[in-house]
Amino acid sequence: MGCGRVGAMLATGLEKRGHSVAVIDSNVDAFRRLGPEFKGVTVKGVGFDREVLEAAGIRKADGFAAVSSGDNSNILAARVVREIYHVENVVARIYDQGRAAVYERLGIPTVATVRWTVMQVLRRLLPEGSEPVWRDPTGDARLLQVRVHSGWVGHRIRDLSNHANCPIPFVLRVGRGIVPDRDTIYQDGDLIYVACMVERTDDVESLFANPPVKP
Repeated sequence: MGCGRVGAMLATGLEKRGHSVAVIDSNVDAFRRLGPEFKGVTVKGVGFDREVLEAAGIRKADGFAAVSSGDNSNILAARVVREIYHVENVVARIYDQGRAAVYERLGIPTVATVRWTVMQVLRRLLPEGSEPVWRDPTGDARLLQVRVHSGWVGHRIRDLSNHANCPIPFVLRVGRGIVPDRDTIYQDGDLIYVACMVERTDDVESLFANPPVKP
């Protein structure tokens, strides 16, 4: 939802990665930002209107990004998509940093209006994979920003680390970094950073892309 600069870059970026994309905006002229090569669906309307969402294919969607220019519209649309259509991968862009903690408690990951907004949304929206944020000079070790399945919510960070057999040196929560202690609990919307050897990357991604295996 939203076809401003960020929304257009996000839509075209997702399409280049092989995803099918639908874009919602109340202003038809905004769709020009997508360019002539865009093959996805465009729908005129507001993104929290259920008829508009269904015209955009929300019932088949794997993810939803609310990146319009209004905080309230973004959060309302994100909640409708999460609570009515049960789309798990939902992220909302915000302008008011003071509201971030409130939105996170509603289970809606948010990104602020910073230079790297598009990449931040992609990292939180796409269900697979991780993002390397640091590599050692030899290329053998790396620090990964990893997406974690919602089934891990409520588990201790220490348990996640033990399952992966890799350190989790810090967690990004409500836009702030924290160093987890032995009792820190993984919360919905957290981003974890895992230190691992390069050859363990696929194992770590696979582990956290799925819910924990019940004993």
